[in-house]
Amino acid sequence: MSTADSMKLNISAGLASVAIASVMVGLKLWAYGTTGSLSVAASLADSAMDLMVSLGAMAALIYAAKPADEDHAFGHSSAEDLAALGQAFFILISAGVITWASIARLLGPSEAHLAGEGEGMLVMGVSVALTVALVWWQGRVARRTGSRVVAADRLHYMGDLLPNMGAIISLWASKSFGVGSIDSVVALTAAAIMAVGALRIGKGAFDALMDRTADADIVAGIAAIADKWPGVHGYHDLKTRMAGSRVFVNLHIELDGAQSLYDAHAIGAGLRRAILEAYPQADVIIHKDVAEDAKPRF
Repeated sequence: MSTADSMKLNISAGLASVAIASVMVGLKLWAYGTTGSLSVAASLADSAMDLMVSLGAMAALIYAAKPADEDHAFGHSSAEDLAALGQAFFILISAGVITWASIARLLGPSEAHLAGEGEGMLVMGVSVALTVALVWWQGRVARRTGSRVVAADRLHYMGDLLPNMGAIISLWASKSFGVGSIDSVVALTAAAIMAVGALRIGKGAFDALMDRTADADIVAGIAAIADKWPGVHGYHDLKTRMAGSRVFVNLHIELDGAQSLYDAHAIGAGLRRAILEAYPQADVIIHKDVAEDAKPRF
């Protein structure tokens, strides 16, 4: 798949995410006004954050796809991490507000009474259906393009399914049994899920901005490819760093010093292609050294 085709698919997933998040925000805002349910409010806040995340992800994808220039020799992919760090901050604030409101309602003098439960359940059911459809499309795009941004956005929406279904359960319990306190419990659970997700997203973005090395599995995979590549006597100084969805790789390989420059270049180019085939999101620079056991004797 060409880079242009991958970009189009990634943007289509981003547009679908923004459109569905916008619809869900509108529906849940109406449902919250009708029911007064805190679990619906938690789901509304989560969808509002989803909309911000999706807008930021799409903008970051577009900006990160810009080619390297004189001021950004390694490209613009760190924009993804900056967007993710800001999103994590806003999600944490939202989770804190929901937690405060839920505890205040639980400790209040009387149990909360909800209204319009049927309408609320209908809205949340539609939200679940839309989320399932979006997750399916994002999964298909992520598998074809290898985009970590789309995959992360998909994971976030998969996490939304629990709060949405929890809101349905709390509304059903209120309608069927007149139990309103479960609404606050569900809202607290949703807030906890949001907070954990925000911390995970924020940590990943912070690590990338601090040039943390790539996942151990990726490093081990690159090392295994280099170790077995024909013509390579050894390797050293394998260094990696993350920036958005990109993995930057620097590798020194040891070659026979008596061979021609053409042959040495062919070995390095072949190894680079093999690493890119295994890790399409990588940016690979290979330096060629003369192996100690292959240095010519004079």
